[in-house]
Amino acid sequence: MPNPIEDLKKRKDGLDVLADIYRYAREGYESIDPDDFNLFKWYGLYEQKPKGGGHFMLRIKVHGGHYTSAQLREVGLLANQYARGFGDITTRQAFQLHWLRIEDMPDIFSRLERVGLTTVGACGDIMRNVTNCPVAGCDRHEIFDAQPDVLRVSDHFLGNREYSNLPRKYKVSISACAVNCTFPQINCVAFVGVPHGPEGVAEEGYNIYIGGGLSTAPHFAKPVNIFATRDQVLDYAVAITEIYRDHGGRDRRTRARLKFLMDDWGPEKFREEIAARVPFEPYPASGHPLRDAHHDHLGIHPQKQEGKCYIGVTVKIGRITGDQMLGAADIAERYGSGRLANTISQNFIVFDIPEDRVEAAASELRVLGFDIGETTVKSDCVVCTGKEFCNLAVTETKGLMSEVISYLEQNVTWDRRIRVHMTGCPNNCGQQVISDIGLQGASTKIEGREVECYDFHVGGGLGEDASFVRKIARRIAAEDVKLGVANIVRAYQQTRSDGESFRDWTRRYSDEELAQMIGVVDVKVKYGAQAGS
Repeated sequence: MPNPIEDLKKRKDGLDVLADIYRYAREGYESIDPDDFNLFKWYGLYEQKPKGGGHFMLRIKVHGGHYTSAQLREVGLLANQYARGFGDITTRQAFQLHWLRIEDMPDIFSRLERVGLTTVGACGDIMRNVTNCPVAGCDRHEIFDAQPDVLRVSDHFLGNREYSNLPRKYKVSISACAVNCTFPQINCVAFVGVPHGPEGVAEEGYNIYIGGGLSTAPHFAKPVNIFATRDQVLDYAVAITEIYRDHGGRDRRTRARLKFLMDDWGPEKFREEIAARVPFEPYPASGHPLRDAHHDHLGIHPQKQEGKCYIGVTVKIGRITGDQMLGAADIAERYGSGRLANTISQNFIVFDIPEDRVEAAASELRVLGFDIGETTVKSDCVVCTGKEFCNLAVTETKGLMSEVISYLEQNVTWDRRIRVHMTGCPNNCGQQVISDIGLQGASTKIEGREVECYDFHVGGGLGEDASFVRKIARRIAAEDVKLGVANIVRAYQQTRSDGESFRDWTRRYSDEELAQMIGVVDVKVKYGAQAGS
């Protein structure tokens, strides 16, 4: 069966739609060719829910998550002028604005370009935002600063028509974080920093992993037994991308991600194909284990730069108002150097604050409505956009997660990090399959009406012992989710051994035992019991 998106891309490259966006801005929403809605994604533009309503979501790329106060200020001004006063931080360190009209886009694009930001490749079948450790260049424990490598790769692929028609979305991470905070194992391609190569290679560089990705068929990236020196990274990125472009599946979009090519080929064949495309003999991988990052560099920490600190700031449900952006930009300039970064858990960092001024800066950030603590409920919760704006979601997520956070803050002592992720459909934008507690939205009918509910999962995590979550309960009513999360966290706290992680604790129990611990039931059982009482 022909793939209509592939047919569309053969007729028109996604990067060619920019002139049409400007034309539609002059002629209005009703003039838009329906095919071009798909191609708008190459410029970060999605039609938001409901389709046909005339409003769009725009994703703004932030290379490696790092940006300046001037850039944040412009995003905040745009949010206030065009996006009803707010935006979201994404799990790929980007910004999203909602409620935009096609008529707004020329001014928005112009103002973003003026401060050095872009939306090119933020969505679509192209290399997406390249992620990096948000404290690269400042963290005292980092292996090395990977941001120059991120920028070199990002610059090469940005708007490059050699790679603008890939089979599907394409996600790359380049990081030398000591705790692997960018979750390399769920990327299509991950360059994982290590202090040196194999025996005889003293240079720092990266081990390469390929074939990760979530959505409805989650895969962990596999090592391909290649160590790349830093000056080889771009060559390897080009080779892997060309392999995906030339050999990735194009018949079915549900089987088009790079992870399926890895399934078909396996790591050994992939390594052979890469070796045939690079101008040097690949080194074997360096033996350094992956870690499961249980922190997002939040709180106040000394930088490697003497006398300076950074502040990791928690953004509740990843949603930030335009006024908060303006305030954070001002604080970053008055107390620091004006440098900031987004994390992949929807929070942000402010850099270069003198030690004797860091508490004052933190106090002002709290006044803006942010948390600073390292171990808080807010910092451990990640949530997708949900059906408020997303055409794929079946449940509302942002508001519900806010309720869950408030309930947990009032009723549970949060003394250890437990990742709670929520997603409004099976596509896993909220990354629930790698969380400690994963909540996946669903919908069912009760007496003819649609009722939102959530499947309850536990036990996911990354690192050398990576595992996806186990489903322990189905169709928990949305209003009962907070009770279920609180109950299982209390059970963990009461029965864990010293130093035992939540994931390890779940492995001691069967699915049935864990389902009993959450203390809430299937929504159909719940409403059936009420109807019969």
